[in-house]
Parts: sequence; C-alpha cells; structure tokens
Amino acid sequence: MRAPFQVLVIPFRRLPAGPEFAVLKRSDTGDWQFIAGGGEDNETPKQAAVRETEEEVGIVGNLLTLDSMSTVPRSSFAAAALWDPNLFVIPQYCFAIDVGAHEIVLSDEHTGCRWAAYEKASALLKWDSNRNALWELNERLNIPD
Repeated sequence: MRAPFQVLVIPFRRLPAGPEFAVLKRSDTGDWQFIAGGGEDNETPKQAAVRETEEEVGIVGNLLTLDSMSTVPRSSFAAAALWDPNLFVIPQYCFAIDVGAHEIVLSDEHTGCRWAAYEKASALLKWDSNRNALWELNERLNIPD
C-alpha cells in the first residue's frame, strides 16, 4: 500500500566549474522536476528514496539527507482514499545523490533529462519544493573545504 509520505531525490555531479543537477521531464505532465515518489508499505523515507532513485534513473548509491521538507496535498494521490480522512497533507522528505560518472537511465516516468548548473536547473523546475531543496543542496556543495 502507498504510504502517506513523499520523497524527493536530487541527482547531482561535481564538475570543476561547479555542481550540476539532473532535472527530469515527466512523461505524463511534461513538468520538470527531480526524482519523486512515495513509500510503499512499511518503508522508511530513506528506503523509499533509495528505491525510487534506482527505479527512475537506474542509480544506487549513498543518499545525502537534506534538511528541506515540504507538504503535498492528499488530493494529489489516488491512494489517499485509503488514508486517515483527517490527513490533509503528507510530508515530503528530501535527499540528494552524487551520481559521479554513472549514466542516468530513465524509466518510463520521464522523457528527458537535462544536466544544468544551479540557476538553469532552478528555472526549469515546476515546484517550489524542488527549488527549495535544490537551493539547500547547492549551498551545501559550495561550502569551502
């Protein structure tokens, strides 16, 4: 059963000129976003993020847990009919994954992938929650060693 939470995962890579982020184009709406999905059964948010990352872009690796969080209206999910009727929004937990030299292999959920620096990636994104998590990740990646 679909758990009442959402995950967001930002694929990124470090380049000499600065970090780049993989923004994905959804096949159903044409919107640009990061990896997104929900938990299944008793998965934790991190377990769901690992699974969604492998399913949507074919990459397995260590996830960085971000502090960014948001909520999504329950009306966005068909499974909401099975949830507590007093639950109006569900939490979205944010993560990132350094893909390094791995190639992204898109699932049927996406029709395109663009690697972009922060400003361009932010401009492509439909959702404010994606932009907020991207901002946090970009700030973390730009902290001097």
